Amino acid sequence: MKNMTKIMMAATLAVGTLAAGCQTTPSMTAPVTQPITVDALQAYNWQLVDAKRSNGDKVSQLFFDPSKPLTLKFFKDGTSNRVTFANTCNNMGASYSVVNDNVVLGNVMSTMMACPEPQASFDTATMATVQGKYSINNNANNVPILTIRNANQVAYFKAVAK
Repeated sequence: MKNMTKIMMAATLAVGTLAAGCQTTPSMTAPVTQPITVDALQAYNWQLVDAKRSNGDKVSQLFFDPSKPLTLKFFKDGTSNRVTFANTCNNMGASYSVVNDNVVLGNVMSTMMACPEPQASFDTATMATVQGKYSINNNANNVPILTIRNANQVAYFKAVAK
């Protein structure tokens, strides 16, 4: 009888272990990262939706006028690729290239108007925001989101039809 109890316990343990191994866990869908390409960047305009400093504070200079968010516009100009930063006080833009799945900006050119506050701070914050590591993911609604991350902040831009 003692051996039978041991056999029954071993069988119960084996069946329980097998059953536990067959269970499935709910799958969490991780955001799908898209490669950074010229075509992906130029397919949309990219409108700023959030920007936070590394300490978690919002980059408030970028949100002084919610009706005119910072918008990145990537386009082909002849044989070169360019990006403009829309809704800034000064006209700002740069050439760019995609190197090793990242955006590399050329020298940013800007008009030199004496912008009043808060527009002057918006322009300065724009320059800090567009420098960094670029990535594209789709959000829960399948909308492409361009993320620019650097040592000081992270900014998120949603894709907007051109």
